Amino acid sequence: MRPRMHRSRPLPLLALLCGSLPAALLPGCAGARLGPTGEQAAGPLPATRVIAPFEVYKGSGETYAYPFLGGFNMPRPQLLDIDADGDQDLFVQERPNAIMFFERNNAAEGPVWTWRSDKYEALDVGEWYRFADLDGDGDFDLLAEQPYSHMRYYKNVGTAREARFAHAADTLRDAEGAPVFSDRQNIPNVTDIDCDGLPDLFIGRIDGTVMRYEATATEPIPVFEVVTENFEDIRIVAQFGQPGLPAPAALPNIPGDNEIFMNDGPSPGRDLFAEDARIRPDPLHGANTMTFADIDGDEDQDLFWGDFFEPGLLYIENTGACARPRLRATPVPFPVNDPLQSSGYNAPSFGDLDADGDMDLLAGVLGGAFNPNKTAQSNLYMYEQQGDEQFTLRTTRFLDQIDVGSDSYPVLVDLDADGDEDLLVANKISAEDGRGATMAYFENANGAYRPGKAPAFFPAYHYAPAFGDLDDDGDLDLLLGTWNDGIAWYRNEGAPDAPNFVLQQRGFIRLTRGSHATPVLVDIDGDDDLDLFAGETSGTINFYRNAGTAAAPVFEFVSDNYADIDVGRRSVPVFVDADRDGDADLIVGSEQEGLLLFRNEGNRTTPRFGEREPLPYETPEAAVPAFGDPDGDGRLELVLGGYSGGLLYFDGP
Repeated sequence: MRPRMHRSRPLPLLALLCGSLPAALLPGCAGARLGPTGEQAAGPLPATRVIAPFEVYKGSGETYAYPFLGGFNMPRPQLLDIDADGDQDLFVQERPNAIMFFERNNAAEGPVWTWRSDKYEALDVGEWYRFADLDGDGDFDLLAEQPYSHMRYYKNVGTAREARFAHAADTLRDAEGAPVFSDRQNIPNVTDIDCDGLPDLFIGRIDGTVMRYEATATEPIPVFEVVTENFEDIRIVAQFGQPGLPAPAALPNIPGDNEIFMNDGPSPGRDLFAEDARIRPDPLHGANTMTFADIDGDEDQDLFWGDFFEPGLLYIENTGACARPRLRATPVPFPVNDPLQSSGYNAPSFGDLDADGDMDLLAGVLGGAFNPNKTAQSNLYMYEQQGDEQFTLRTTRFLDQIDVGSDSYPVLVDLDADGDEDLLVANKISAEDGRGATMAYFENANGAYRPGKAPAFFPAYHYAPAFGDLDDDGDLDLLLGTWNDGIAWYRNEGAPDAPNFVLQQRGFIRLTRGSHATPVLVDIDGDDDLDLFAGETSGTINFYRNAGTAAAPVFEFVSDNYADIDVGRRSVPVFVDADRDGDADLIVGSEQEGLLLFRNEGNRTTPRFGEREPLPYETPEAAVPAFGDPDGDGRLELVLGGYSGGLLYFDGP
């Protein structure tokens, strides 16, 4: 038997497979049914990225504006008018080598940012990017990281209204021909600080100082010379702090959370910001970002600094004049009237976000020394300026979307047995208490998804649920993969339309090696009971054959290197009839290799999987696929989770 859904469930995807052909001509059509994620589904693989395929509601009763945007963990925003239409568009980098683009349109109800691309102009930007007019022709060029720590230059060979970028140099060079370096964890900036018509380049260094370069030539490639290695004697090497804020706490031992860019140091101090600051022998300083903006309207550029060890944003006022900058004031937390407070390492950008004629603040929180897990969901802060440099926090989730923190794990399953697919989204860890993963539940209600009460499980990191009828009683039971607790078994002691999952055995399956168990149940050999596959950290696939029965499964270990499949790291297997030949093909999500297809070159009873075929999706890190038909249109769709905690949605062809 296969994992059982409600017995009256319609079979839209099955029709795509079996359609008008007799069942005898397509092995598996007779008696097949569309099951939850992991069981065989059929149809052409989905291809079209969609941000809002249907309405998804929040607990407040409002809908998400960008439900399937993909999530943010480290958003790096920049506001600028890329199409010269008089308003500021938005760019956001969340992952390496890709800039998201949102076009600004002013509607009657206010500004609207329309998603246009996950990878603007197909530009590879490394770990950071910065748009600026580097050649003085009135349009925006682009600087980006050339791994590792060089500065790549893209020249805008289009126009101010229709930008088009050409890769012009792998690295900028100074007047002596030496490469200009920017440490890859630090985001530099460009402005004309002295109003002489030539761009100035500023690079924050890991010792807390700022280097200033000025262009000596702009064509064909900008050439910069060092003006000073210690701009305005700025030295930011310890937490400035804000009244009432705690010092950085030790990060918990959570998988993946301690991989951070910073130098070693002691607990932070509160000095070191004046010109004559005395440097401690063991300064604490980490990654940094900076930007310039004339926030006080005096026609010169003020400096804003975000730092790994700074819980807020620092403001250094330019007290000089346009042609004679002077930035030697003591940094103060910003906004002055209501300082930004986050987990640290804040990346600011200024622009008129509400079309009222003044500059507002948009700040991405990259996550620093103050428990970055706390801002894994809420990390794009918008402050509205309300006159005379008074700012009010409007939202911490400016591009509102489904975001469960980090490592989203979606499952499409008819949890209430009403004939349509609901959506469960697990994660790595709770942003509230950090004690274990959480689960979000969205019920499919007449084509819209509304939040409901999710099942509760024992505390563990990295929930990975797999549903199937393990006792042959007509309702869905559950296997729950975890980070380091193996796979647990929960029996449904409720009803098909009102499940009650009760833990039967916490260590039901222990992997022979590795962690991050990602189970999937499927009848792989056509003997009418459920077999078990599980991905894990090392990238291979574990296989356990059901040597029992449909009502009393006994999962016998066969291999921890099934079919010699290895996807590098973090394997997540699902079974889909991708080529519509009546047997289950294998698609595996991975940490860095995207989605990989292994076609079943055997049949329903004797599978044999071929060579890997990369699927043409731009996937997040730690990709987790879930195939199904959430919109009920009879076509196969893909919901994709990943590292950033959100979801991507691909519609059927």
